Amino acid sequence: MFKNIFISFLFLFQISFIIAQNTVKGRITDVKQQGLPSVLVVLDNTSWQTVTNENGDFELVNIPNGTYKLIVSGINIDNVSTEITISNEPLDLKNIVVKEKIKNLAGVVIVGKREISPLRKAGEVEGTQLLAGKKTDIINLTSIDANLITNNAREVFARTAGVSVWENDGSGIQVGVAVRGLSPNRSWEFNVRQNGYDISSDVFGYPEAYYNPPMEAVKEIQMIRGAASLQFGAQFGGLLNYVLKTGDKNKSFSVEAQNTAGSFGLYGLYLAAGGTKGKWNYYAYVQHRSADGWRQNSRYNIQNYHAQVNYEINKKMKIGLEYSQMGYQSQQAGGLTDAQFAQNARQSTRARNWFGTPWHLLALNFDYQISENTKLNTKVFGLIGERNSVGFVNSAGITIADNNGNRQIDRDFYDNIGTETRLLTTYQLFGKKHHLSTGVRASISRTVRKQNGIGTNGIDYNLALIDNTDFGRELQFHTKNLAFFAENMFQVTKKWTITPGFRFDYIESTSEGRLSFNTNGTENLVNPEFTARKIALLGIGTEFKITENTSFYSNLSQSFRPVYYAELTPPATTDIIDQNMKDANGFNFDIGYKGQINEVFRFDVNYFRLEYNDRIGTLTMARPDNSRYQFRTNVGNSTNEGIESYLEFTPTKLQKTQNNWGDIQIFTSLSFMNAKYNRLQLRTFSNNQFVETNLAGNRVENAPQSIQRIGISYLYKTFSFTYQYSKVAEVFSDANNTEIPTANANNGKIPAYEVMDISASYRFLTNYSLKVSINNLTDRMYFTRRAGGYPGPGLLPSDGRSFYLTFGIKI
Repeated sequence: MFKNIFISFLFLFQISFIIAQNTVKGRITDVKQQGLPSVLVVLDNTSWQTVTNENGDFELVNIPNGTYKLIVSGINIDNVSTEITISNEPLDLKNIVVKEKIKNLAGVVIVGKREISPLRKAGEVEGTQLLAGKKTDIINLTSIDANLITNNAREVFARTAGVSVWENDGSGIQVGVAVRGLSPNRSWEFNVRQNGYDISSDVFGYPEAYYNPPMEAVKEIQMIRGAASLQFGAQFGGLLNYVLKTGDKNKSFSVEAQNTAGSFGLYGLYLAAGGTKGKWNYYAYVQHRSADGWRQNSRYNIQNYHAQVNYEINKKMKIGLEYSQMGYQSQQAGGLTDAQFAQNARQSTRARNWFGTPWHLLALNFDYQISENTKLNTKVFGLIGERNSVGFVNSAGITIADNNGNRQIDRDFYDNIGTETRLLTTYQLFGKKHHLSTGVRASISRTVRKQNGIGTNGIDYNLALIDNTDFGRELQFHTKNLAFFAENMFQVTKKWTITPGFRFDYIESTSEGRLSFNTNGTENLVNPEFTARKIALLGIGTEFKITENTSFYSNLSQSFRPVYYAELTPPATTDIIDQNMKDANGFNFDIGYKGQINEVFRFDVNYFRLEYNDRIGTLTMARPDNSRYQFRTNVGNSTNEGIESYLEFTPTKLQKTQNNWGDIQIFTSLSFMNAKYNRLQLRTFSNNQFVETNLAGNRVENAPQSIQRIGISYLYKTFSFTYQYSKVAEVFSDANNTEIPTANANNGKIPAYEVMDISASYRFLTNYSLKVSINNLTDRMYFTRRAGGYPGPGLLPSDGRSFYLTFGIKI
């Protein structure tokens, strides 16, 4: 396999030299030298075009040698055209000055051409972030054919190589994704953010993402692999940031509405309004969706609300405030045994289980351009959320029938307040520009966990306890974090950058509370725990431009996974927690080659290695009196390594002039991985004796050896169509690599599966659109997860074939 990858690297390297082209850049300004955003820049009679950014800058890449007519146009400016000649070197046009139109125009609608590729790589510097030498993927959701109404992650992340998805929740309430063989459990191996601030309850104590914004409201998704650990801290997976839409900068008011109907009684409504009035920009949306679900006992009702307002104090200073709320009730169908799945994957043995997580997010954002070379960003954010479940729970598994008695109620309450300030400085040294990004973060989080409450014997979503009883377990956890981080991008030569960096985290964790009640009514209290950790991380990245638009990149960054609350709390009073238990630690390494050749070919191929050390587990131990207890400690190490590749070919771009029959694009997103334990210590008691085992050589659970996604897209004017094929290799659900499924279906293999999806969209009469999507086209029966607890236990089937139709209007 690695021989083939080396040949691919060599091929891409040679091709990039053969077809290397040029770059044209410049800045569009008014007569006062103020940069003009959203101005269209095109090369006449070609397919090369772009729009200026917020500073008026533009760049056209991969332009063949020749003479062209460059045209600058916009709604409130007089068109400007100029002849340019390109010959084997980049062309910098500096400032192009345009004049504002004297006569105001009303009722003008600009219909832009949609990009056929929804994926791009981040620049070396974006905002206050340094991204040179890192593996980045930025997905533009406004240019993607996918089922956004139910947040279908299989389609949304189709072009990001190596993304594994837990597809056990057809409602799309919780997106569970991971990379490089990590667990997709509610995306907890990522640092998950919205508009750059945290949205999980406690990134250091309980990082599961119970909230994610509706994809209809998302402009783009930013993914930075493991090397994001320095700038963003935990986790091993890197950064996953949802960037929401904002108000139209060219209109004082616009409104968008999308109505969706689909299989299993699905109804969805997305209604948004926004615009720009003077120095004010605003945007707000409400989203609702409800359905009966593909399986029995799987209905859901979801509401999302969001509002944001931004004020430009002056040309250098902006401030913004935003609020998001999510609320839902979701009936949980529960797990199945393998035999039940084979008989009827849509059946459910639980009719009274419900789940809900009301979530509230508030954030303040401040941007300040201190000088031409220094910019500052400060975010202050707060979160109030809950995790609530009610239902029949039996540790013996799903083979035990619901006795229709009192249900169990578990509730978590979360508070998370924090602030993060980043400063980017550009400076001159030895005649070259370098960039320094520094930052400081502080946060305080609290979790109140109430479990084993005795609820009603009803069938609805009801969190009331009977007879004023108390929860059997009630615990409190607190986390404090203070961090400082810095990275510096040194421009060694015109083509070569080196970016070293470091991060220091100080983390305090405390826990206290009641573990259970004794039979006489007294409390079993946990021993109050206080843990303080100082964690220092180092990393370095480098990038070398082979041509103007292709480059080699590499990075090595340390990572860590903090000890979570669940690992600090013994399940029973006899269990013992290792007082010297350490956070899991390790590193991510990347080396790859990325870029694009004209608009015809885009690629990113890389080798990665992820070392995951000091994994936490439980050992059976003996006291001097020969009584046994469970001891939770660091037990093992693992190594995940492999290849990630994305290749995109648009043959219709081979001709310079615009064709009259549309564009075709073929893409393939592939990953091949070997993930194994180097050491995994187990100690159990069997047949009156201790048995010690080392699972070295076993495959890491949830780590598919290959993930293949292949697709073809067609774009003609305002019509687009995408077909996608996904194939994911088999995985084990446990570190023991259990081959034959256990009777409770908690452990065993998860078979390989193949799924096909098609989506299409059509915009007509300027303001109207239709979108259609068929997921799991062949109605394949498969599953991606075995759960030991809620929402299981048992295997959790993925949805069968489903159909969605959306009618939209934007005025």
